[in-house]
Amino acid sequence: MSTPAATTGPLRRVPVQGRSVARVQRMLDACAELVDEVGYEGLTTTLLAERAEVAIGSVYQFFPDKRAIVQALTLRTMESYLQRLDERFASDDLTHWWDGVDAGIDEYITMHRTVPGFRTLHFGDVVDLHLLDEQRDNNGVIADQLARVLTERFGMVDEPRLRFCLEIAVEAADALIKLAFRRNAEGDERVLAEAKALIREYLHRHVEASAAAAGTTPAPAPAPAS
Repeated sequence: MSTPAATTGPLRRVPVQGRSVARVQRMLDACAELVDEVGYEGLTTTLLAERAEVAIGSVYQFFPDKRAIVQALTLRTMESYLQRLDERFASDDLTHWWDGVDAGIDEYITMHRTVPGFRTLHFGDVVDLHLLDEQRDNNGVIADQLARVLTERFGMVDEPRLRFCLEIAVEAADALIKLAFRRNAEGDERVLAEAKALIREYLHRHVEASAAAAGTTPAPAPAPAS
């Protein structure tokens, strides 16, 4: 899996030396902390420079504005999410397609709980629905990445219908997970359980239909946990 590197897309100048790379990472870390504290609207380059302990000129040396900083942070977060999925998918514990979907949902929930800035920014929709890619909305990018790993790991047929259904699933899961974290700072477990059940049932119907059309038999999704 791959996505545009967080060190290329929104940067005015790509850091080369170790000190410059570390300085940019401090800016992104400061951005993550500040958006959780003051929100995107309250974020300023001055606040960010103070929190990162860099000169304001250093901020503008690498980023033209705060949107570019948030975009770089979002791309870094996307890379982290995909790396987490790679690690989960490399495990022998994943035996059928639902394990992959479950892993994608679990990692998304975990990032809400543990990654600074993620609960506020998610994958950038609070700033721009096309922050990850100018041609597709942010959840569409996520759905494409999930389609890729599901087809590579579980041999699902990579065709437009699968990607469409994954887009629907990602949108539904995203909305319900956001609801869970609005209701409870750690995520309302009842809402999270319903989100998983809903996505499982929806995608299971689609996988069965696609497999029947292709003349194959998919591994069945497990029954919802009681």
